Amino acid sequence: MQKIAIYPGSFDPITNGHLDIIRRSRLLLDKIIIAVNDNPSKTFLFTVKERTEMIKGAIPASPGIEVESFRGLLVRYAEKKGARFIIRGLRALSDFEYEFQMDLMNRKLSPGIETIFLMTSQKYSYLSSSIIKEIVQLKGCSEGLIPEIVREKLLEKFKNNF
Repeated sequence: MQKIAIYPGSFDPITNGHLDIIRRSRLLLDKIIIAVNDNPSKTFLFTVKERTEMIKGAIPASPGIEVESFRGLLVRYAEKKGARFIIRGLRALSDFEYEFQMDLMNRKLSPGIETIFLMTSQKYSYLSSSIIKEIVQLKGCSEGLIPEIVREKLLEKFKNNF
């Protein structure tokens, strides 16, 4: 039986921390579906199409890795895709509290789906999409923090801000 996992997120934008979790997850599982959250009640800098395209541009084509968008309950999407696992990256204890609650609710809704928590690599433990957007908007150095395609797209978004 193939071990399929969903790695969900807003990825607004994807960072090298996300890419690290994807790379390490792929060592454990047969297939990773990077699921870009298309939540109409949230405000994003990039459209779901732009976020999906940036991820595809940041990840070399590889068997066992797919990129899609989804709406609705994550566990229903996971069931539809035949996934038995959800991947979540943890940076700090505060992340764990929220993710623990989500895991309990997901198991209540779909007991056959397990969450795998991966600690973020130390060099990315302070990194978030929000911080990246601010750094690039304020013309700070984002080298080594995001893929080049993301840097280019952020600069394009912010070019009229100054």
